[in-house]
Amino acid sequence: MSNNFQLERERSSLSSFPDTKSLFSKLKSSLLPYTFLTPTLVVVTLFFFIPLVMVFILSFTNLDMTNFGILKWWQPANWTLDNYVKIFANRFFPRILNNTLIYVSMTLIFFNVGMALVIALITTNINRRVGFAFRLIWLMCRLTPVVVYIMMWKALAGPAPMGVINKHILGPLGIGTGEYLLNTNPWLFIILVNGFIGASFGMIIFSSAIEAIPKDYMIASKVDGASTWQTIRYITIPMIRWPLLFVTTYQTLSLLTSFEQIMLLTDGGPGLYETEVWSLTAYHRAFTSYFGNTQWGYGSAWAVILVIIGIVMAIVYLRVFKFDELIQEPKIDQL
Repeated sequence: MSNNFQLERERSSLSSFPDTKSLFSKLKSSLLPYTFLTPTLVVVTLFFFIPLVMVFILSFTNLDMTNFGILKWWQPANWTLDNYVKIFANRFFPRILNNTLIYVSMTLIFFNVGMALVIALITTNINRRVGFAFRLIWLMCRLTPVVVYIMMWKALAGPAPMGVINKHILGPLGIGTGEYLLNTNPWLFIILVNGFIGASFGMIIFSSAIEAIPKDYMIASKVDGASTWQTIRYITIPMIRWPLLFVTTYQTLSLLTSFEQIMLLTDGGPGLYETEVWSLTAYHRAFTSYFGNTQWGYGSAWAVILVIIGIVMAIVYLRVFKFDELIQEPKIDQL
């Protein structure tokens, strides 16, 4: 009797221990997603977070070509706020900030979001094949190498008799004297050059979102007698708030940090800082000898402020588009 009781106790004690195979299976299933994420996390850490921390630290130093290898920039003893003081004391600071605001706001409103939405609405309300062909043609400017793309625009804006616009449009109309249009209307061409590229991105996102709207909503609106504009205003636009938030935020950050088209087109000219934007100034200060020695610390300070501006703008967009409402789970009693 006692032996049976002892055997039963041993069995119960063994059964109380968790199954090793079951534990291993649960651990494997929980770690599997992180295994797939590891390569991305490594790349993001190496090429984003570490450089971001380095740039932030560099912004507090006066590291440049003359003291490279001598200055121990990573030591807090060599950190100051002189670069930030120099930025806000720069007499061209208001012009550069104003240029950046004009460039980002005008390109965003009229092209990257505005024209992209108009094109998406038009091409999704006409023959499907015709709309697809039009969107494909519009993508050519994004697929074209940036140097070739800028050379094309320079040829369009060139002086008479070589410039296409001067020769075939302004000349026959008797407008202008055949001057180099990039010297007379630089901002017009900068916004157009960047706008055609930016509009193609939003066009694809918005078109996909509109195509994904259930057709029942559109049919019901037509049955109720809604016009095309009323359908767009009360059904289409509210149902693509997510894509609108994404495109607006992404394109704002992209415009704040992009400068290659401006650099190739005008390089901040034709006048003194006439088309110089914030990101181009950061590049000029850090990587060119136009302003003297390559001032890595000073250029990093310009870049850090640009990052802060981008973060503030992203937060503003999240508030404007009511991000908290977008991520709420639907309540069954409201469906």
